[in-house]
Amino acid sequence: MTSQSSDHGSHALPSQEPAKVTDKRLLRGARTRKIVLRQAVDVASLEGLGRISFGHLALTTGLSKAGIQTLFKTKESLQLATVEFARELFIDAVIRPASSAPRGVARLRALLDRWIVYAETPLFAGGCFRTANLAEFDSHPGPVRDALLHDQQEWHEVIAAELRCALETGEITELDVELTVFQIDALLCAANTALQAGDDNAVSKARRIIESLLVVPHS
Repeated sequence: MTSQSSDHGSHALPSQEPAKVTDKRLLRGARTRKIVLRQAVDVASLEGLGRISFGHLALTTGLSKAGIQTLFKTKESLQLATVEFARELFIDAVIRPASSAPRGVARLRALLDRWIVYAETPLFAGGCFRTANLAEFDSHPGPVRDALLHDQQEWHEVIAAELRCALETGEITELDVELTVFQIDALLCAANTALQAGDDNAVSKARRIIESLLVVPHS
């Protein structure tokens, strides 16, 4: 029995070891991917998604070009992963923190407050990732533009949902939701550009205009 137990144990170890190695490789791959994408979103916010490359990221992260290319395969795949990573960071920085505010005007204001922190801090080296890259890809059909437009549409819908809620509860007077969403997003994009150009009053200007859109009816 001892011999059989020993044999069983000796056979069990080799079968477990590859799993451990695989897990470690997966963890290393996930860490490397995060390092690369964190650098990629900063580069893209400063110079545009068109400027990111395996060589550039290898130089700035200290990782091997071959290793990065193994992770992402193609430049387009790298660009799409960068868009998704930026989206996840934006959700964590702006949308999730605002979700604790009451629905309607209060949550809309919380979203705008979080967006201002996101732009002023800034979360990305070049300011708002979406603003920086939509201008580059708006006239270039393809998966990257589709991903950026989908990201923008999601943000628009978040704003629209709070406006509709405020209308339904009577918090604000009648307004055109789609038009107001367009105005708010345009103001935020303009504020981001002005911030990057050194206008410290850009945010307060945008906030005043947005507040004027959220007219609370008199009792």
